[in-house]
Amino acid sequence: MLQRGFPTAANHVGTALHTESRPVTDLLDQLALGTVIADPRLPFAMGCALLAGVTRGFSGFGSALIYIPLMSALYGPQLAAGSLVLIDLAVDAMLLPSLWRRVQWREVWPMAAAAIIAGQFGTVILEHADPVMLRWIISAIVLAVVAVLALGWRYHGRPKLIVTLAVGALSGLLGSSVQIAGPPVIMYWLGSAGDLAVLRANFIGYFTLLTGGLFGTYFWRGIITSEAVALALFTGPVQILATWLGTKLFHVASARAYRSAAYVVIALVALVSLPLFDSLWGR
Repeated sequence: MLQRGFPTAANHVGTALHTESRPVTDLLDQLALGTVIADPRLPFAMGCALLAGVTRGFSGFGSALIYIPLMSALYGPQLAAGSLVLIDLAVDAMLLPSLWRRVQWREVWPMAAAAIIAGQFGTVILEHADPVMLRWIISAIVLAVVAVLALGWRYHGRPKLIVTLAVGALSGLLGSSVQIAGPPVIMYWLGSAGDLAVLRANFIGYFTLLTGGLFGTYFWRGIITSEAVALALFTGPVQILATWLGTKLFHVASARAYRSAAYVVIALVALVSLPLFDSLWGR
């Protein structure tokens, strides 16, 4: 019997998690791990992590655009966001040390500061918004992002502080509320003529700062629960391994083919994870 932690299939998605999740001080409580293992949704969750990782590995983007809609459909937006921020924090911690010297911190810090400040408001949305309504918003944002990326839109003006702060604020708001922080920053910085190696380092530096800030905010507001930690322990390694496997597929076809495939996969995920199709998830 599942007494605490995740809701059963008959529960409203996200409601039981919001009311019954325990604080992070219980993260070593074996009951949390036992609850995750016993939950019949775990294989589907690991499948979502696998798909998210493979897609990111062969296309270079898209993990959050897949993980968040699907995991929100399974467990609710709060647990999806809490588990993903833990996974991203671990990945960023592994990547940043080797890129530290390449990061142009003068460009990264202002954007990250604006994002973390805006993230406080986005976290309130995540905490108090109706889970079903939030899932509709997540799918709508993902579909809009896919459309913009497929059209190849980029910001082509010269970087300006006011624009940098605005992009950071939008990224932080989206990242804290629905864990989709990347698209505004990617479209802004990729429009510049900077060195790709430096741009990559800037992305890693920015997302490390933002993820660290969101982790602190989520921790403070009780979104990082023992259930989120336990779920991340299962889905995180799967996603990391799948990302590595996805990179091995990169040379099989052209970059354009991979991007097109990623757009199709992400769009289908956004559609399937709509509350309209909850019957597909056994609810």
